[in-house]
Amino acid sequence: MAVSIVMPALEMAQETGKIISWLKKEGDAVAKGEPIAEIETDKVVLELEATADGVLAGLTAVAGDVVPVGKTIAWVVAPGEKPPVEAASSGPGARTMTGPARTATPAATPAASVEKVEAKVSPKARRMAQELGVDLSKVNGTGPGGTISGEDVQRAADSQKSAPQQSSPQPSAPQAVPTALSSIARLMAERTTQSWTTAPHFFLVREIDASGLIAAREKHGKAITHTDLLVALVARTLVKHPKMNASWTGSAIQANPNVNISIAIAVKDGVVGAVIPSADKATLADISKRRQDLAERARAGRLHPPDVTGGTFTISNLGMFGIDAFSAIITPPQAAVLAVGRIADRVVPVNGLIGIRPILTMTLSSDHRVVDGAQAAAFLKDVAEALTIAQLE
Repeated sequence: MAVSIVMPALEMAQETGKIISWLKKEGDAVAKGEPIAEIETDKVVLELEATADGVLAGLTAVAGDVVPVGKTIAWVVAPGEKPPVEAASSGPGARTMTGPARTATPAATPAASVEKVEAKVSPKARRMAQELGVDLSKVNGTGPGGTISGEDVQRAADSQKSAPQQSSPQPSAPQAVPTALSSIARLMAERTTQSWTTAPHFFLVREIDASGLIAAREKHGKAITHTDLLVALVARTLVKHPKMNASWTGSAIQANPNVNISIAIAVKDGVVGAVIPSADKATLADISKRRQDLAERARAGRLHPPDVTGGTFTISNLGMFGIDAFSAIITPPQAAVLAVGRIADRVVPVNGLIGIRPILTMTLSSDHRVVDGAQAAAFLKDVAEALTIAQLE
């Protein structure tokens, strides 16, 4: 039986994905879980895997095509089997959206324009239009059934910026050329704006003596990093504070049964949240191994959809860049993010005397719709105590 391979959706706001390259070609034998294509979604460049054993057939998109999420882009069939008729007859690139916008249709009447905007505009496009000042009635939709997508709005905004303005002649002067954002950078801008403007952030700061954390790292060897220890200790603390591990659904608080720690990893054009699932149950060695693997594949553009989905709490560590402290923006629908600075020697009181201790500063950003100040403070207190002791089996 033919098994379809579709453009994956990593989140509800994602509308399309772009085919970067096919790692397998039509007629190649593939195994379930084997990478067959590189795609770029709103979040990250990743590898798309075969969903079954068989032969790759019925490719409906080529490198460079932008495809709606959920659309079939290929099939895995048994040897000698033909892909479904609709896939085989469409041919590569059919029903996909490519870079340039389609030719505009004749202008509609005002009433028709309003009807089009109300009936065929995605939630993401509506939000982007409001942020970018784009008139949706003047945007030509290239999505399924003529739906106006986020990319349509972005193209319209770019056209507005590049359109010549009528004004009195002025002496020519050098003009700065705006740099087009990649889909990853554009989504990061959209999501941080959405989070900052909709989630009521509040921040708690805590300094701890990191002597125990340093001793724990030395005990476990150089293969274990401070981030590995942070993931393990924070995950175990989250079990005692389920509200901090919950999600905001838009109208209610959703408890998450698993503690999936998302680690912020810098990649080209942005930051990726790579997920360590069930981190509270994982050993320190397993956490370290998975973190290293995620970091390497993230920078190489070889992440898989499960690597970047399902995070329930984020840790962002900039200590390696010499940053003392910073405040991070929450990743929706998560309830909080822990920002970690560097460990630096400071003069502090020790048993009534002046001493020097390695001090670590942490800043907890929380969504007040999910947790209140007392709940967040209790969690951060327990995290600080766990890091001070830093005892792991």
